[in-house]
Amino acid sequence: QVQLVESGGGLVQPGGSLRLSCAASGSIFAIHAMGWYRQVPGKQRELVAQLTTRGVTNYADSVKGRFTISRDNAKNTVYLQMISLKPSDTAVYYCNAVTYNGRSSWGQGTQVTVSL
Repeated sequence: QVQLVESGGGLVQPGGSLRLSCAASGSIFAIHAMGWYRQVPGKQRELVAQLTTRGVTNYADSVKGRFTISRDNAKNTVYLQMISLKPSDTAVYYCNAVTYNGRSSWGQGTQVTVSL
C-alpha cells in the first residue's frame, strides 16, 4: 500500500501562487504515476495534473501554463506549483498515486481557496 500526506493548501488572492506537497510512503517502488485531483461540492473529482515515473506529464486544459507538477525522488514527494490562481481554482485538492497493478491511493485532501 501507498500512504500519501498532503500539505500546502490555504487562502490566496486571485493572481497569487501556492505550492502543494504530497509525501508518499509505503510501497514506493510500486508507483506508476502520481498526480493531483480537485473537487468542489456537488461536482466530480477531476484530474489536475499527473506525472508518471517515466516523466510523462498530463494537465487539465484549465491549468495548462499555470500549474506545474514535479517530484523530488530523494524525498518521495510530488509538488504542484500553482501560479496565476483564479477563484475557479478553489477546491479541495487530493494527491493520488497509482501502482503498476492499477491500485489507487488517495491523500486526505487540502483546501485551496482563491478569494479577495
